[in-house]
Amino acid sequence: MSQLPTKADILQWIADNPALTSKRDVAKAFGIKGAARIDLKRLLKELEAEGHLTKRKRSYDDPNRLPPVSVLRVVGTDPDGDLFLAPHDWQGDEPEPRILFIPKEGDPALAEGDRVLARLTEVEDEDHSHEGRLIRRLSTGPRKVLGIFRRTSEGGRIEPIDKGVDREWLVPSGATGDARDGELVEAEQSGPKGRMGLPKAKVVTRLGDPGAAKAVSLIAIHQHGLRDEFPDDAIAEAEAAEPPVLGERTDLRDLPLVTIDPSDARDHDDACYAHADDDPKNPGGHVIWVAIADVAAYVTPGSALDREALLRGNSTYFPDRVVPMLPDALSGDLCSLHEGVERACIAVRMRVTEDGRLIEALFHRGLMRSPASLHYEEVQAAFDGDPNDRTAPLLDDVIRPLYAAYGALRRARAAREPLDLDLPERRIELSETGEVTSVAFKDRLDAHRLIEEFMILANVATAEELIARRVPLLFRVHEEPEADRIESLRETAQASGFSLPKGQVLRTAALNRLLRDAAGTELSELISMSTLRAMQQAYYAPVHLGHFGLALRSYAHFTSPIRRYADLVVHRALITAHGWGPDPAKDGLSESEIELLDATAKAISEAERRSMVAERDTNDRYLAAFLADQVGAEFTGRISGVQAFGVFVKLDETGADGLIPVRSLGAEYFRYDRDAQVLTGTESGTEIGLGQRVTVRLAEAVPVTGGLTLELLSIEGERMRPKGRGRGRPSGASKPKKGKLRKAPGRGRAKRR
Repeated sequence: MSQLPTKADILQWIADNPALTSKRDVAKAFGIKGAARIDLKRLLKELEAEGHLTKRKRSYDDPNRLPPVSVLRVVGTDPDGDLFLAPHDWQGDEPEPRILFIPKEGDPALAEGDRVLARLTEVEDEDHSHEGRLIRRLSTGPRKVLGIFRRTSEGGRIEPIDKGVDREWLVPSGATGDARDGELVEAEQSGPKGRMGLPKAKVVTRLGDPGAAKAVSLIAIHQHGLRDEFPDDAIAEAEAAEPPVLGERTDLRDLPLVTIDPSDARDHDDACYAHADDDPKNPGGHVIWVAIADVAAYVTPGSALDREALLRGNSTYFPDRVVPMLPDALSGDLCSLHEGVERACIAVRMRVTEDGRLIEALFHRGLMRSPASLHYEEVQAAFDGDPNDRTAPLLDDVIRPLYAAYGALRRARAAREPLDLDLPERRIELSETGEVTSVAFKDRLDAHRLIEEFMILANVATAEELIARRVPLLFRVHEEPEADRIESLRETAQASGFSLPKGQVLRTAALNRLLRDAAGTELSELISMSTLRAMQQAYYAPVHLGHFGLALRSYAHFTSPIRRYADLVVHRALITAHGWGPDPAKDGLSESEIELLDATAKAISEAERRSMVAERDTNDRYLAAFLADQVGAEFTGRISGVQAFGVFVKLDETGADGLIPVRSLGAEYFRYDRDAQVLTGTESGTEIGLGQRVTVRLAEAVPVTGGLTLELLSIEGERMRPKGRGRGRPSGASKPKKGKLRKAPGRGRAKRR
């Protein structure tokens, strides 16, 4: 064709050939050569100016059409769980195309915000116009940062609040989101590094005053991506739920199933009852009932509540608030076993021998009515001879039989020898305004242990029941610790004057002997923490790998479906296994769920780890806030970690962890021995290692990051000289000779290094 095409001709050809959109392709299609190319260029520029075309590098595209291979961004899933994509840089004046992602085996898991290169196919569907198949993932979602905004003449900067991160982010003037100076903000990376090598960012959320007491947990929620608002459809489903009726359920309303929880418990998802077994074949035996809220009756597979619960994975608990897995209409009401009201439950009746061995477990989908919601302290006081008005009527028929059954389970535990880590737990008390008023150890009562043993027994019974019935489920897995971790624990034990034998199959009994040796000494908490660090992290899996820490072959989580999605899956498996009506296909374990059990296990294991880190970070910030007005004060503690960059110390009074930077230890160089976890002064020979008693001065407390910086004053009672004097040797210490003995902390012995 020698005649110049019309604008309509050009637009039609580009629409028909979206992969051939360069000026050269257009010229070739219309047979345009020589000087006529200048006129074609003019036409294309006019079409671009009129908004019909957009120039991308050397090609012209219809801005309302997508090329067959496009760069896309992941926008998330719909209510049915399908993943959708959108153009990375949509220039059209029509609504942004909606693209359904069609995965294939081997594709990586995609997350919201990821950029991908995909091959597109146009389709005619009600809710999407294209289908996309992955070619490759280009990048993950935009990096986010939480920090303090500092306004500048050119926009601003963001000071990250993460401990150990000191690089700032530049915020251009048009990307500040109207944030005020000193305000806490959430931002995301918006471009490559700018001047001074700092990354650029734009403010996406303003979070207010970082110093406000209520901001502490809010920081963790945003920093770790916790979902703290429920979608409208999930709220609507929860609020539409109705109280249970007996129907085909087992009537358990006459059983005195009591709940025993902390005094400030936000939900009550388990209840228990015990009595002597009247079967003459089981002399001295006990019958133990454990009833758990029937969450599966309200949260059915594929529902809006179910989708949101899976995304959350579990509830997350902070000192001032909870981020629940389920809306309050369920977690605080219909699925909470409140005193005096009828509640749906799944219960297991277990018979144990006099020595606590499980001999029978029968499961029921029932209706219960708890006669009392009790807390640990009043139950323990009642058993110890000081009942109150609430516990006195229950003492003989409920409380004492519970403790009798616990005695049997305690004997079984002693024979089994699970890992006996009874770590002190600290409780952060807050005022009504959210200020920290005190930090104290939580009391550890037999009432706590009683409930723990009942729940463990119920979890074991559930795992064995589902294994026997060959129904898929999610197990709670805790694998044996890795050899290098055990070797590190052995070195810590030896440095502290204890021993952990080599050359044998590791069993919890050997670790318990180490813990017993350290019990009652100043090193008890150090050995307990070191043992805990040597353990593998527990996780969920659809395969049966046992639980090392509990010394159990079969274990599954059954007892907390209000706050753990894994338990909800196990409840559905029980419903399927027993065919409980009226419609087990509706609230049982579906075929699609079974196919996705591995992916579900990975997702909720990651969610659990995310919550644990968020809870720990929040406690660190509260402790830093509590200590902020004590900068300059002296504290005692024990070295809990040694790294090349410094020494970590756990303070005795609060349990807070602080860092002594290596640069503050003295003018000499300190050599780091990774295997021995020791810093050694190259001139003084001063050795700083795990477990040593220290006195420190609080140099800095930063509530917004939770960081504590300490200054070392003395080790094992020997004063350190100030930095720059005496090369950092302890006061009065002479320069050591080769082969110096280092005193093993707290044991009165010396170890040759």
